[in-house]
Amino acid sequence: MVGTGLNGARMTAPRIPWRGVAVPTEHGGWGLTLEPVALGLAAAPSVAGAALGVAALAAFLFRTPFKVAAGDRRRGRTLPRTRRAVRMALLYGTILAAAIATAVVTAEHAFWPPLAAAVPLMLIQAGYDVRARSRRLVPEVAGPAGIASVAAAIALAGGLAATAAWGLWLIAALRAVVAVVLVRAQLRRAKGQPYRTWPAHATAAAAALLALGAAAAGWVPWLGAAAIAALLPFGWWSLWRPPVRAVVVGWHQTVLGIAVVALAAVGVRTGR
Repeated sequence: MVGTGLNGARMTAPRIPWRGVAVPTEHGGWGLTLEPVALGLAAAPSVAGAALGVAALAAFLFRTPFKVAAGDRRRGRTLPRTRRAVRMALLYGTILAAAIATAVVTAEHAFWPPLAAAVPLMLIQAGYDVRARSRRLVPEVAGPAGIASVAAAIALAGGLAATAAWGLWLIAALRAVVAVVLVRAQLRRAKGQPYRTWPAHATAAAAALLALGAAAAGWVPWLGAAAIAALLPFGWWSLWRPPVRAVVVGWHQTVLGIAVVALAAVGVRTGR
């Protein structure tokens, strides 16, 4: 928008950056959102499942403008970025609603139970977002564990047996929780900030035991459990070697995520 100042000079209104209210800054969040989507679709593809994948991505994108708008409103202020955030939230919310409606119309099997079970986890994350505390450990764990439920929902929509579908949520959630705790330690270490290694190691060990126990009970495929168990030695290696840049940490996690998804999907398909 262009105007004229008192001295006749042309004045341009400051541009409002849209990326800050429309695009998530948590780079790891992309992977932790898309991994369960890919896992569910690889295990049991369907049109309804694809629509749920779009809904998961829209929900992830919605979180950024929601945090901005909710934070500004909580402080009793309405800024240009607040209005832009509201518009982006409405856009993402519309896409989310349309995707869910498409899934409901096209699904031949009930897919909602995992999503309903994940609501408390998503509410925990939203509560921290509103209070501008989204970087705390609790919301960083609760959010990805909740969004991991979409793996089970997609699998159910595609006709996968309930036990196998819920097992996919377990695999995706364990992978997400281990990744969050490990990456937090890695980044603090790289920045020279105080950090502790035992939470990452303990979390990975507990996840490995839980995954292997679930495989022994027939709830998850052995290949998927093995992929989760492999996160334990990777964590030891990551915190033993010299610190690396955040981008390297991100690439490592991307490769790990692809490996977990691939092995778990093959396990479901082959029964191994």
